[in-house]
Amino acid sequence: MTATSTRQRAGLKEWIGLAILALPTLLLSLDVTVLHLAVPELTADLRPSSTQTLWIIDIYGFMIAGFLVTMGTLGDRIGRRRLLLIGAAAFGAASVVAAYATSPETLIAARTLLGIAGATLMPSTLSLISNMFHDARQRGLAIGIWATMFSAGIAIGPVAGGVLLEHFSWGSVFLLGVPIMALLLAAGPFLLPEFRDTKAGRPDLASVALSLATMLPITYGIKELPKHGLGLVPLLSIVVGIAAGILFVRRQRRLADPLLDISLFGNRAFSGALVSLLVSTGTVGGIYLFITQYLQLVQGHSPLRAGLWLLPAAAALIISSMAAPIIARHIRPATIIGAALAISTLGYVLLTQVNAEAGLPMLVAGFVLVYTGTGPTTALGTELVVGSAPPEKAGAASALGETSTELGVALGVAVLGSLGTSAYRAQLPGHAPDAVRDTLAGAVAAGTDGSLLATAREAFTTGLNTAAAIGAALIAAVTVFTVLALRRVRPTGHDTPTSIQDSPMPPSADHAEAVGQAGSK
Repeated sequence: MTATSTRQRAGLKEWIGLAILALPTLLLSLDVTVLHLAVPELTADLRPSSTQTLWIIDIYGFMIAGFLVTMGTLGDRIGRRRLLLIGAAAFGAASVVAAYATSPETLIAARTLLGIAGATLMPSTLSLISNMFHDARQRGLAIGIWATMFSAGIAIGPVAGGVLLEHFSWGSVFLLGVPIMALLLAAGPFLLPEFRDTKAGRPDLASVALSLATMLPITYGIKELPKHGLGLVPLLSIVVGIAAGILFVRRQRRLADPLLDISLFGNRAFSGALVSLLVSTGTVGGIYLFITQYLQLVQGHSPLRAGLWLLPAAAALIISSMAAPIIARHIRPATIIGAALAISTLGYVLLTQVNAEAGLPMLVAGFVLVYTGTGPTTALGTELVVGSAPPEKAGAASALGETSTELGVALGVAVLGSLGTSAYRAQLPGHAPDAVRDTLAGAVAAGTDGSLLATAREAFTTGLNTAAAIGAALIAAVTVFTVLALRRVRPTGHDTPTSIQDSPMPPSADHAEAVGQAGSK
């Protein structure tokens, strides 16, 4: 090993710093899973409409996706560690507001603030990992551990949320983030290096506005179409979003210092990894909403028991996330991700066979397969996104990877949630009360019983089957696309220039300057 490669290898401080960086990832995934379990109690207390329920769940992801690239640029200017700590404080404060919300509107507003705060956390974690781990194998393992913490949050979330919901109100699930953020605030200044790029451009406010004007109207239209059909407002909303997206791309091409560097998409591995992350996390986000409600509202389990039934799938996710970077040292990522997505497809197919009466074993088996395939896709896809970009664009690449993931989850909830809800309503009799037609949670909260409740449960299961069938088709399609896009990427341990992951990421001039600035403080 040469002296240069030795200097590039991370030491004990960097690995301890990685543990600190993993905390926001753990929290953000935990926050999503516990909220899904809290939906039935939340619905009974605040009585949100079906549209408000979807907004409560997915406005968080859309705010993160909308502001990630902006916050990545801001982190380059003011310091990535500083932005991480500011975001941690804001997230903790917004968590308290969400915990004590007294109306759907207040909770939606609090979730909006949580999303914006989350957007300050996520690009800082990945970009700092890129700064701390320059050796390709170490970086791949570090990102695998980072992705595994996302899986750990999914595993801990249902159990921790279930315990809280057994003894406290639904608002308690949001308070889980407070001690995690407090620990990050206490340890971060001592264990994490600062990075500031003094040559980074100012955030373009018009681009920020256009990015939000793209995502929010399109999602609103997608959610409203199943409810109202091909109405003027949903269609107009989608058209406005698409138009804003076109303007956004054109503006980025003209700007000397764009908010989003469009040239990054010219890398096939980068684009292929982004698409795999978008679709795989999107389908998981959508189906997870149905599975948690199926366990509680159809099978009648308590939040804690529902969380325990989700543990086998979460364990599979953790194991596959950790194993993928190690296997990728010997086998091409295209082969690993392709096999993983095929396993996920089989899991979605099993979920199409779940029934209302005795569907629990099939549900658990199918979800285990879905998560087994999601782990390698997330871990290797994230590493490909970060490792495929030039060193000076690591922050932008990190933000795009996180944007793809968060946008995927939010779109999955919107699209699969809306289509599954449409299938649910189509199975109900025409004389069903509005509370029953709105959601199954609303039907249970209204005290519906007897044959109508049984019919509603059957209808909800049909909605789950429909969402799973759509998920299977999407994952099967993206499997082919991803394998073709990544077919030239070599294993991490393959020491050739064509190996994207094995290409070292030496410190750039800006990075050296940032290190000097950090050392002088």
